[in-house]
Amino acid sequence: MPRTTVGIIGAGPAGLLLSHLLHRQGIDNVVLELRDQAYVERRQRAGILEQDTVDVLRASGAGARMDRQGLEHHGIELRFDRRSHRVDFPSLTGGRSVMVYAQTEVVKDLIALRKEAGGTILFEAEALSVDGIDTDRPTVRYRHEGAEHTLDCDYVVACDGFHGIGRRSLPEDVVRVTERTYPFSWLGILADVEPSCDELIYAHHERGFALHSMRSPQVSRLYLQVDPDDSTDNWPDERIWDELETRFAVDGDWQLKRGPITEKSITPMRSFVAEPLRQGRLFLAGDAAHIVPPTGAKGLNLAVADVTLLAKALTRHHAERDETLLDAYSETALRRIWRAEHFSYTMTTLLHSSPDETAFDRGLRLSHLRYLANSGAASASLAENYVGFSDN
Repeated sequence: MPRTTVGIIGAGPAGLLLSHLLHRQGIDNVVLELRDQAYVERRQRAGILEQDTVDVLRASGAGARMDRQGLEHHGIELRFDRRSHRVDFPSLTGGRSVMVYAQTEVVKDLIALRKEAGGTILFEAEALSVDGIDTDRPTVRYRHEGAEHTLDCDYVVACDGFHGIGRRSLPEDVVRVTERTYPFSWLGILADVEPSCDELIYAHHERGFALHSMRSPQVSRLYLQVDPDDSTDNWPDERIWDELETRFAVDGDWQLKRGPITEKSITPMRSFVAEPLRQGRLFLAGDAAHIVPPTGAKGLNLAVADVTLLAKALTRHHAERDETLLDAYSETALRRIWRAEHFSYTMTTLLHSSPDETAFDRGLRLSHLRYLANSGAASASLAENYVGFSDN
């Protein structure tokens, strides 16, 4: 029977970073991933790294390519009423900023580091069950290369996403789930065109929300608010660019650059929290524990914060047999999670038009946007949350 100290389910950024951090502390671990390596390295997700995330990657030796190729951003732009308002991060947060660096690239970097160090990542390994979580020898039963195996662990960390086996392995009477589904989705595109902006643009328009982001100096990432039951079939390229141009329009000479669209997808918008994040020797991290709407750019950053806490807690236990940080993990992580949930909810409801909203609702939204644009205190609050705020 294979044996390891920490069994990690999921080779997304959370599982891979945890594996890397544990290895640096001399703690052996095995990562099980359902998909093949090529799929893991190309799945498009987040692209905004908070200051704390950047710091963790640099401190762990995983930030070299990020520092060479990433784009440091010192603010964002809010657009509404055909006007533009910039929120300057460093002046409002004591010098903090964010980095534009795609999750796909973070994953590639971490896989390369783990392979270079001889780490064990089993791709196309389906986790079937997590057993014995209330004992000192939990196990993960998994299928790999056509055969079933059992991984014997001291601890199991589920970084296997919203649909993974990890959360479902907790007793139903232990887990409390709270969630919200939003009445709109995002149509997202990747386009081989130079970004039309230096920093992200968050636009509110009477026709709906739009976001201009980027993945590199040559690749733009853009989003449109659409109905939840919409389809990419309804959005030929020309219609997408026309709608983006309408929603980003401002008085002045700014123009949206158009180019070949290489990918289209529709993403539902929801908020989700499962708590507690621990039962016995099983811990939840990342999307296995929480989902945020992408408006606040918090999903990847929360996952990194989770596993950074876990790595410290497991290291303390490994070195000193002290379980204090392990016992505090759920409560500590949830403080940051709920802060991020609130910020993401606020950004989402502020910038999107709801199908059933009234003229009163629209008046409140515009008042809030004007307050953000004109109040230093309000701008500072937005900036502090965006670059990463934690009371841990």
